[in-house]
Amino acid sequence: MDINQEYVNVQDALKRIGGSMDLYKRLLNQFTGSDHIGPLEEALSVGAMDEVSRLVHTLKGVAANLSLMKVSAKAGELEHCVKDGIDHSEVFADLKNAYYITSQEISKIY
Repeated sequence: MDINQEYVNVQDALKRIGGSMDLYKRLLNQFTGSDHIGPLEEALSVGAMDEVSRLVHTLKGVAANLSLMKVSAKAGELEHCVKDGIDHSEVFADLKNAYYITSQEISKIY
């Protein structure tokens, strides 16, 4: 596997879940089987900031637990932008990009 560790840190994740690659693959499958960006984008577009906060916090936590490094970091940045009421458009674009690259990296694991 030639996985970009900046996006998916497999070794870190395996330490976190007791070394089971099968479990990690199942968890990654659940992650990629869910649409995390669409609902977040929709909530942002209508200004539902409580919903945005909930969604981005959840994404940050799930990504961190799976060692999806860039997604977790960018979700954290977006969470701060929303909390502080500052422009989030560039950070959201970065999050979307990181999410799609991460999805491509995850596909290399299967």
